[in-house]
Amino acid sequence: MSAAIELDGVSARHGAATVLHDVTIAVPLHRITAVTGHNGSGKSTLLGVLAGVHPPASGSLRRSHSGRAAFVVQRSEAADALPITVRQTVAMGRWAHRGPWRRLTRDDRSIVDHCMDRLGVADLAARRLGTLSGGQRQRVLLAQGLAQQSDLLILDEPSTGLDAAAKDAITAVLAEERARGTTIVHATHDPADAAEADHH
Repeated sequence: MSAAIELDGVSARHGAATVLHDVTIAVPLHRITAVTGHNGSGKSTLLGVLAGVHPPASGSLRRSHSGRAAFVVQRSEAADALPITVRQTVAMGRWAHRGPWRRLTRDDRSIVDHCMDRLGVADLAARRLGTLSGGQRQRVLLAQGLAQQSDLLILDEPSTGLDAAAKDAITAVLAEERARGTTIVHATHDPADAAEADHH
């Protein structure tokens, strides 16, 4: 099986502490991979390395795709104080293609609308991000990730603390993305979430 990303002997630090030690893994192409472990075990740091936003301290990283990964952070990391709407948040996913200062095209707006529809947040488009429930916010952040149209989607605990309906909605969208050929990596400490992945 081909690998989307390969790490060989990778270590990474968070501040002064080394949180990843000599990690060697291969993330399969076009599959869903679950990264498991308890809180503080380095899952978020590993995802940051895979996404290319956290440089490794040592070791090597190889990717089969040349584009940018769509990295969806935990909902708690999305600042409440930012006065932005749901539509603006999802539209930020188009920055990977257009940059932050260029106006969205008709196609960009159509993609944003489609991603909001897929995650069931279109009716929240004018709401401020900071006013949403945890489940709503997580679906908005995933819609932002999908709007990037990347073939590598990396998610930091996308279903933690969500109700069953929100979890099911996210699981269904990830299955659709996998069927389209997207490589997906997500962190979880839920054994049921991990069991649904192709690889962990």
